[in-house]
Amino acid sequence: MLHVDITGTLARILTPTYGIADQDLMSLRTNIKRFIGDWMDEIKVGQHAWTQDLYNEVIIRNVQEIAKRVKKERIQTVVWIGIGGSGLGPKVMQETFESPQTVEFILVDTVDPATLALCMESVDWKQTLVVVVSKSGETLETMSAFFLFWEALKRARGSKAANRVIALTDPQQGFLRNFSLEQGIEILPIPAGVGGRYSIFTPVGLLALALLDADVEQFVQGAIDMDELCRNETLEDNPPALLAAAQFLLDTKKGYMIRVVMPYSHRLQSMARWNQQLIAESLGKSEVNNPIPLAALGSQDQHSLLQQWMAGPRKSWHLFIREIEKPRVFVPGALKEEWGFIAGKSFGELQDALFEGTSQGLTSVKRPFASISLTRLDEYHLGQLFYFFLVETVLLGKLYRIDPYGQPGVELSKRIARGILGDRTME
Repeated sequence: MLHVDITGTLARILTPTYGIADQDLMSLRTNIKRFIGDWMDEIKVGQHAWTQDLYNEVIIRNVQEIAKRVKKERIQTVVWIGIGGSGLGPKVMQETFESPQTVEFILVDTVDPATLALCMESVDWKQTLVVVVSKSGETLETMSAFFLFWEALKRARGSKAANRVIALTDPQQGFLRNFSLEQGIEILPIPAGVGGRYSIFTPVGLLALALLDADVEQFVQGAIDMDELCRNETLEDNPPALLAAAQFLLDTKKGYMIRVVMPYSHRLQSMARWNQQLIAESLGKSEVNNPIPLAALGSQDQHSLLQQWMAGPRKSWHLFIREIEKPRVFVPGALKEEWGFIAGKSFGELQDALFEGTSQGLTSVKRPFASISLTRLDEYHLGQLFYFFLVETVLLGKLYRIDPYGQPGVELSKRIARGILGDRTME
């Protein structure tokens, strides 16, 4: 099971000047209990639609059937076109589950011409499935790249091009839906009430999992089990509530406004970026107080940012994510004396030592950190982690009194960009 530890944020570790006082944590207990009750009541009346994605057995069967068909047709490459929540979640799936035994999974979330040209030249379009993800059907980056790859598919497969495209979009409206119906492209629905950054338990996440031969049902079960924990009204028994309380107090009481999410696992580096988007778009709506997320990677960023974190302004706190059980790879046993201290050790031991070096170093200079530990990085625990962060975001919205849905600042920049390119509807 997923485990959260906020000990490294507390005053008894960091002193009252820099850490969370017990009385401050106690003062949130009543509010947290009420917020959890409110969240449960809101779900009953149809709010937080993403929580119901876990129970859509039709979608689970559909993505599994598509994955079987892809394998039967011996498709070699999946080109997944999506940006933001439509790309970052699937990117986590790719980093975690892609292997020499799965399809090649290419994620396109850019209009960078060099990247697109490389994709056009390197992909065998006769053996490729294109998945295009845009709920509105109006995402500039996604749709422009799709038009490029659609032409490549038509050149390679002629009238059969539509058989190698799946569109993930709104089931009732939008350009991508209408285009897909005209061309005979299969559509998988993104529910109307579910925004992109909350869509990981829709086909956005589940299809990516299935195409990478991962266990969709275990992924969903992990989230369902986490949902049960999220209903606990006692702070210590509710992992996302515990972290939300620490986040809120570190920011509002201690001035640690920057939340550094730092996995010690390269397979989770995009999880940090996914959480960065989730927090920034959901809560970045107040000039007074809201978390400012920053994605980092251990131990890589010990060599680029750690000096700043150890001795710079006290504005940031760290959230580490760790795997307990790791693949077994060992340093050779016969090394020169200078490196004898690592001879025969597993690389997991090295990774753990580097994590301890960072966390204990932060504690020594009175800088706060919390950690999330996963027993192992598999479908079940990944489902728990995604659901954990979604619930934490909702609870943070209640603590900060910020609506976690919608992103008006993003929509403004989209309209400006389309107007620059000549979209007359923007005038």
